[in-house]
Amino acid sequence: MGLSQYKLAGMIPAADMDRATKFYTETLGLQPDSSGGEGATVLLSGDGTRIAIYPTPSAGQAAHTLAGWNVPDVRAEMAALKAKGVTFEEYDMPEAGVKTVDGVATLPIGTAAWFKDSEGNILGLFAPVSAS
Repeated sequence: MGLSQYKLAGMIPAADMDRATKFYTETLGLQPDSSGGEGATVLLSGDGTRIAIYPTPSAGQAAHTLAGWNVPDVRAEMAALKAKGVTFEEYDMPEAGVKTVDGVATLPIGTAAWFKDSEGNILGLFAPVSAS
């Protein structure tokens, strides 16, 4: 049994709900879902996955990726997001085997790139070897 039968939703903290909602809808193109209820904004992504944005003063304090999208072409998605003002991060973490060049890391499992949302949360794009 377990939890494998249920859809998973990402939980993203936001210091400013209006700013975060605008970033996720206008910049990333996610669609609002009315199931959020009071105090949270739920956004739809591919295959019915959801991201819930909730208010908290601790937004943007995590030093790791909070959510990532599996995409067919990291560089193409980067170009589209850069056109909307998104800046990609550069990392050099030899202990983790991650080094970006022009924002893209080439890993044994594929390519990856990371950017921050309006609240400072780290988000990622990932393309498996077969798609990169």
